[in-house]
Amino acid sequence: MATFLELFYDLAFVFALTQLSHALIQDLTWSGAFQTLLLLLTLWRVWFNTAWITDRFNPQQTAIQLLVIANLVGTLVIAIALPDAFGRQGLVFAGVFVALFIGTNIFLVIALRGHAPRRTSGRILFWYGVAAVPWIAGALSHGTTRVALWTLAVALDYASYALYYPTPRIGRTPPSDLPTMAEHLSERYRQFYIIALGELILVTGLAFRDTAFTPDRTAAFLVTITTTVLLWRIYIYRAGELAAAAIKTASDPARLAGSTSYAHLVMVAGIVVTAVGDELVITHPFGHTQPAWIAVILGGPALFLAGRAGFEYAVFARVSRDRTIGLVVMAALTPAMLLLPPLLVALAPTAVLAGVAISDATRARAHPAEPPSPPGAPS
Repeated sequence: MATFLELFYDLAFVFALTQLSHALIQDLTWSGAFQTLLLLLTLWRVWFNTAWITDRFNPQQTAIQLLVIANLVGTLVIAIALPDAFGRQGLVFAGVFVALFIGTNIFLVIALRGHAPRRTSGRILFWYGVAAVPWIAGALSHGTTRVALWTLAVALDYASYALYYPTPRIGRTPPSDLPTMAEHLSERYRQFYIIALGELILVTGLAFRDTAFTPDRTAAFLVTITTTVLLWRIYIYRAGELAAAAIKTASDPARLAGSTSYAHLVMVAGIVVTAVGDELVITHPFGHTQPAWIAVILGGPALFLAGRAGFEYAVFARVSRDRTIGLVVMAALTPAMLLLPPLLVALAPTAVLAGVAISDATRARAHPAEPPSPPGAPS
């Protein structure tokens, strides 16, 4: 079960995700979207690393509590620097990120002397030492060079994790040493998703705050809040409730935990993009709809549905047709959206998500509850 310390730590990510949405809305271009993706992948690794620590070690111990609080402070600094990470604050952003990971794993290598998990921390330390080179070199560079070097650093991070940190002389990390505490991990994923929804509500509220409750912006607010409720409802239905049981019954719990992690990453990306779309819709409900606006208004919910489909596959080894149909419908509607104002564009994904939620509810009434059956689970 997650502790109050972990919930306290998660609060930093409401601010961090809000900063991420702000960074994207300031640069709604393909390059801006790619830079935002790199920043999101970095934030996710910070959160996942801390979740891994509290999953494997007792968070009631003073040393672990201090480590989590240090990560909280570091996360806040990273979030403060985030909007200008590809500008003047690059060295702060990259330097604190590298310091967090190297410092955390040096601490664990020292603290775990004589214990088996020490080798895993040593492997992670090695790979973050390797990735630190492009991180810092990128921070000292500018423009496309920084983007290229940081892309390499993020790729090294995710590839080393996917390959179980293969390290000279000590080999790979055995899957048994990676997070497998099903109930704790699934609860932490749910909590992070709720944190992302909290960021969406915060951005929506701030956008609506200064509108004097005009009819058009009030209507836009109601549409965006309805979308938020649907994003919660669709997420939690069955797969969100059974993730822990699925990890327990999987033939390779560590790999399934990784799969659900990536599915949540895609869903959170969808929430961040949806927040940008919501701000645009509330601020300009009947303005001219630019192509980039359509991309975020429709793309956010579409990303969520794609991640939710991956999550469902991880739990049940199949994907409901309504998820695929919803994605196809949104793609088919995209060309026509250029002719509509933002508020009417926003109604399209809301209607699609409502259809998915209704389909879920209808299926729940017509069929008995389905037990989890992840890919490769023993029959």
